[in-house]
Amino acid sequence: MADSTFLTCMSYVFGWTYFICWSLSFYPQSILNFSRKSTSGTTIDFPLINSLGFFAYTVSNFAFVYSPLIRAQYAARYKGLTPTVQLNDITFAFHGLILCFVTVSQYLFPRAWGFAPSLGSRPSRFILGTFFGCVAGALIIILRVWASPVRNDTSGAAVTTGGWVWLDAIYAVSYVKLVVTLIKYTPQVIVNYRNRSTEGWSILQILLDFGGGILSIAQQAIDSYQQGDWSGITGNPVKFALGNVSMIYDLVFIVQHYVLYRRATGEKADGEGNSDSDPLLREDGRGGDEERRIQ
Repeated sequence: MADSTFLTCMSYVFGWTYFICWSLSFYPQSILNFSRKSTSGTTIDFPLINSLGFFAYTVSNFAFVYSPLIRAQYAARYKGLTPTVQLNDITFAFHGLILCFVTVSQYLFPRAWGFAPSLGSRPSRFILGTFFGCVAGALIIILRVWASPVRNDTSGAAVTTGGWVWLDAIYAVSYVKLVVTLIKYTPQVIVNYRNRSTEGWSILQILLDFGGGILSIAQQAIDSYQQGDWSGITGNPVKFALGNVSMIYDLVFIVQHYVLYRRATGEKADGEGNSDSDPLLREDGRGGDEERRIQ
């Protein structure tokens, strides 16, 4: 009993701590952009596709927690267990969605923010294709479920034997977040590589994201252990993948910032007089960083 109480407390503490870390990670980039009066060195690709991901994440988390139908279908499919999604997951997702919109607005409406013009405000074809592909895929699954005669069934037979139910539609929406997580950092990794610099990209957001990922995986492992069934992870693969995939990207950014391009970023700041609060665009309005954006 004591061990169970301790693990429950640990899960609670880990849950809210990763919520704080991940929530704070949304602020450094927008604050850095504002202090520099520029988004040069970065592109709109990351915050744009991240907005779609967090919209999907908010919807799916809300359904797992507050929809009696979804929870009943989940229990029927996973031997009476309940989803491991908690209130802090919903709070985190909605908060992240709002902050993503704020960051996107810095690229779409630079004059409103007092920013210099930036070529990075145009999304790449790769991100646009991913954006509309995810939306189309989710809509197709939702329509398929809508046409299913057993969509509202909560019996074990209908839910576990391949019948299309609303739980499958929610999974389709949640997988949008998974796809976004798999590719959302790729454009910025490429921009940093082409620029040979991480100037303009906030490393603080990466460090916070890395810490949050570790705690998120730890919380889910504790919850699944207490239930005595690891379907707590297999039943919610998006949350589990978020922590793992994000940490891999985080490590790439950490290596870029502190190892590969540390000297290049330092020399740029010293030689050109640039700092986190100085715009990186030249007088002609075309920054060298932005000319290396991906297509």
